[in-house]
Amino acid sequence: MTPSTTTSAPITPLKPTHKRVAQHLVDGHTAQDIATRTGLSPHTVRQYIRDIRVSVHCPPRCKPQVLVHLLLAAEQVTPPTPERTAPELDSEQLELLKAVAKYSAPRDIALAAKIAPADLRSALDELLDETGAADVTQLVVLAHAWRLLDVRPTGTAESGADQ
Repeated sequence: MTPSTTTSAPITPLKPTHKRVAQHLVDGHTAQDIATRTGLSPHTVRQYIRDIRVSVHCPPRCKPQVLVHLLLAAEQVTPPTPERTAPELDSEQLELLKAVAKYSAPRDIALAAKIAPADLRSALDELLDETGAADVTQLVVLAHAWRLLDVRPTGTAESGADQ
């Protein structure tokens, strides 16, 4: 079983400029895209993303979908309104969805989802097809919009992202 890191340290509310950058992350944009769209320098955008990670207690090396999950779970940004209804996911798919939102390393995702690491890619591809998501970050955003992932009370963060 993979332990998660839990902290009860309060989530630091994002400053307006950080919130705008965070919303771009939720919208699926890369740091370079955000710099182009906002007119900020790439260096400034990268610094803002580091600040955002600190604010929601997200380790520096976690995958974008984990950061987006923490931002949405802490209600630091607003999930988009879904354009379609939530698909009917079985319990294994829901478990995989939660693991993808929480962990960065493929092995940890597989362990948390209780599937063989060799089967992870095909299970993820099936889940992406079922939900219509283009990638795992969009999958996490849609899952929040559909209320398939828990929103934690503001002020706490739990993350296995550094595993």
